[in-house]
Amino acid sequence: MAYGTDGIGFDLVEILCYMFVLFFFSLIIYLRREDHREGYPLEEDTTGRLENDATGIFYGAPKTFLMGDGHTIIKPDGIRDTRELAAKRTAVWPGAPIEPVGNPLGAGIGPGAYQMRSTEPDRTSHGDAKIVPLRVATAFSVVRGDPKLIGYTVKGMDGAVAGTVSDIWVDTAESLIRYLEVALADGSRTVILPMMMSAVSKSKKTVQTDSITAAQFAGVPALSNPDQISLREEDIISGYFGGGYMYATPVRAEPLV
Repeated sequence: MAYGTDGIGFDLVEILCYMFVLFFFSLIIYLRREDHREGYPLEEDTTGRLENDATGIFYGAPKTFLMGDGHTIIKPDGIRDTRELAAKRTAVWPGAPIEPVGNPLGAGIGPGAYQMRSTEPDRTSHGDAKIVPLRVATAFSVVRGDPKLIGYTVKGMDGAVAGTVSDIWVDTAESLIRYLEVALADGSRTVILPMMMSAVSKSKKTVQTDSITAAQFAGVPALSNPDQISLREEDIISGYFGGGYMYATPVRAEPLV
């Protein structure tokens, strides 16, 4: 549809098309600037060389995030993750896969990958540790009619006994069971088992995970504080159990085809 007088006019559809293209291009620039605020700087896959300084149209200025406890976080902050992964490259070309070295459950790669989050625990709006065992959260208890779980036998994916549930870790903000504390069968120590990776049998009084074997419970990362779990420890422990879905047995690590 065109409008105009004396031979001079404009096409409304064409103008709307140009406006849409301009809007869409601006949206791409905005999204690219925003997604550069975390996870950078990038490094080359094969050499580890850092990319050039964050300049140009696709790089936004660092952004300051005000956290709930009052402290601030600036992203990107230029801090590089320098931890050594227990893994090796399978080939020299870019994009080649890496394989774990040693205990694959703790290698920090694949389904067992984790982020180096804060060493502080997640907290409630009142500043208290959010996820704690029932021995600390004395105001909480298992709802009537549900299995109490403490004393239940814990089994690995192989059906062997790993230990016994010694306590329940609850999310006091959400009133959910997040972890089970497991006293290992050999009496050496206790470990934390993610509840979401567990299946409860009330009739058999058992808790079984399909993630790792009973023997692999001995390698579950320990907590620095027996009565609370930090954000980093949550990721590391969940990564250990998550890695079991690919690395717990040699069969799982092989391709399906």
